[in-house]
Amino acid sequence: MKNYYSRIFLIVLFIALAVYFLYPTYQDYLNNQEISEVLSKKEQEIRSLNPSISRAELDNQLKYIADSIKASNVSFAEARLKRIKLGLDLQGGMRVVLEVNTAQLLKKLANSPDDKFNELIVKAEQEANTTDESVVDIMVRLFEQNNIRLTRYFGNIRDDDSKIISDLKTQTEDAVFRAEEIIRNRVDQYGVSEPSIQRQGTRRVIVELPGISNEEEARQLIQSTALLEFKLVKDPEFAFNIMQKIDEVLAGKVTPEGDTINNVDTSKKITDSVSTTDTAGQTPQMTEEQFKNEHPWFAVVYIDPQGQTADGYVTASNREKVQMLLSRSEVQRIIPNNIEFVFSAKPVAFNEGEAIYLLYCVNREPELTGGVITEAVATIDPNGTSAVVNMTMNTEGSIEWARITGANIDKRCAIVLDGVVYSSPVIRNKISGGRSLIEGMANLKEAQNLAIILNAGAFSAPVDIIEERTVGPSLGEDSVSDGLSSALLGFLAVAIFMIVYYRNAGGIASFSLIFTITFILGVLAAFGATLTLPGIAGIVLTIGMAVDANVLIYERIREELGTGKTLKASIEGGFSKASSAIWDSNITTLITCFILYQFGTGPIQGFALTLMIGVGTSLFGALVIAKVIFEILSGKGYKVSLG
Repeated sequence: MKNYYSRIFLIVLFIALAVYFLYPTYQDYLNNQEISEVLSKKEQEIRSLNPSISRAELDNQLKYIADSIKASNVSFAEARLKRIKLGLDLQGGMRVVLEVNTAQLLKKLANSPDDKFNELIVKAEQEANTTDESVVDIMVRLFEQNNIRLTRYFGNIRDDDSKIISDLKTQTEDAVFRAEEIIRNRVDQYGVSEPSIQRQGTRRVIVELPGISNEEEARQLIQSTALLEFKLVKDPEFAFNIMQKIDEVLAGKVTPEGDTINNVDTSKKITDSVSTTDTAGQTPQMTEEQFKNEHPWFAVVYIDPQGQTADGYVTASNREKVQMLLSRSEVQRIIPNNIEFVFSAKPVAFNEGEAIYLLYCVNREPELTGGVITEAVATIDPNGTSAVVNMTMNTEGSIEWARITGANIDKRCAIVLDGVVYSSPVIRNKISGGRSLIEGMANLKEAQNLAIILNAGAFSAPVDIIEERTVGPSLGEDSVSDGLSSALLGFLAVAIFMIVYYRNAGGIASFSLIFTITFILGVLAAFGATLTLPGIAGIVLTIGMAVDANVLIYERIREELGTGKTLKASIEGGFSKASSAIWDSNITTLITCFILYQFGTGPIQGFALTLMIGVGTSLFGALVIAKVIFEILSGKGYKVSLG
């Protein structure tokens, strides 16, 4: 028996390693079962307390509870991190097709674009959406048709057209390449397991994110342009006066030029008109409907009369209405060109379940942009428990930031990312050293996402989502169930055939096949590979191919027994003579798998990966495990039947 001690040790070692790497997958399964039980009980409790709750609101509450359980239990997170990773088709997730808006990039690159230029760019963009031709080529053709020289808008007057076209194509191609790399960096830092990011055509990037639970968060992560700006918040008195004028114009009390209409008295304070009942029980001065008619702006934008700022409070349902009011021509004529109104990125409060956002009045032109940021790190504020993002600036930014903060002490500076305000701290003193802080994050995860966006940089051209598909977890679970069923049926079919045809020798082959499958899953878990539906197909194919080696060996053993050799000698001869044919067939399969994995994408790679692992583990099962079992049985005198 000492002849196969080393091989038994090797088999036991591999089995132990496979079990070790597969245990987190089993633990994650138990954890999910536990969470499902908790959520089931919580759902009953919530429905008993609020029978009229909507399905969407219930799902949001249950998701929050599930996320809280996972976040509070370290072992849950560790098990999920080390488990076998499932692809988009098995665990659900997002598939997003992004298109780099190269037409907008050309607008940015143009010198003094006029109405004619904008008209031609719009035509070029529309035509590019229906053909494979690049926006640059279409634009050049349209310029020629309209007898417009490229030097009118691009390059220098001495540049010839070929140089300008070459430069524009280079910049548009670089914009797409940069977009792909930025998305890749953001997704990698976000921690999505085995994302798929690939170019399609000249302007599109396909992103697959398996296992994404927060779709809105992922969408923001991918599409955010990362335009960071530092803007000064206007003084409360100035901001309120602007909003007072907006309210009067919308109510028809004054013209945009400031003329009073029909001698309406506009001196009455807004706070005196609010529909409330005083302590003496007097009737309200104005009903809610009257207040809306008299003060259309302040009916949707609430200003705290006791507050220290003129920030407006706007409910989620009124955000779009406020934006429509601000876009009206008569309102635009009142608002100075150097200011704008922007919303907070996150709700600051909730009223009866409805989110409330802040509306800020800020300078239109930023004091500083995010181009000076060299590093952004998410952390917990040492002076509190809130999550923050620490930013470090380059030398130029540090000097400018010191000047800005020194000149605006006791004023507020809004930190604006992609048009929304994340925080608006008061500048207490001059800030030297180029360090700044972004507050207003709900948790550390949100702060980390913001840091990822800032570190990855900004897109050189806008990126639009033109297609989005979500694979639900239930569909993924169905795929897993169907895949496992097919693998089990395949195994049973092969096992039954081998046992019927080769008797107890077929049982040995089937027994070694169990370890082959275990080893495949163990290798996937150990190397963090992703199991997809095509990958399951590769496992099923491996099950069928795994016994090929056993069939070759058994037929050689039969031939050896036919010559009158003993069982032990026949086993040795059968394995020896069949080895060359087994190695030849499996090496050619491996070469094919390598080619598929190298040049294939997505599902093809998943299939090739599991088949490669399956070839290696099936060889080990047939040439090592099965042979050791044969040798043990023959050594102890047990009869081995080959049918």
